[in-house]
Amino acid sequence: MFAVVTPKEIHLPPGTVLKLPGSWDEYQSLSAQLGDRSSPRIKYRPGEILLMAPLPEHGRKASLIADVVKVLLDYLEQEYESFTPITMELSSISGIEPDYCF
Repeated sequence: MFAVVTPKEIHLPPGTVLKLPGSWDEYQSLSAQLGDRSSPRIKYRPGEILLMAPLPEHGRKASLIADVVKVLLDYLEQEYESFTPITMELSSISGIEPDYCF
């Protein structure tokens, strides 16, 4: 299966990572196009956009790590909220979609 990136469609087979030259405005446009979809993941660094389609194994490992964090927070009697996925942006500098946020 091939990667497809057009103005109307973004499709990446699992395990694919694409590094593209791009601006902050182009990152925001792609991010808006993807909306709340969990795949592909998108990341911005100055002058560079990364599109990543994680393998199922990645999701299992991320879920296990999140479960360990939740157990530790419960043990320490800490209140928390968890979110997945969520886009974090530092305007014009960086944007990333971590697997889990607490």
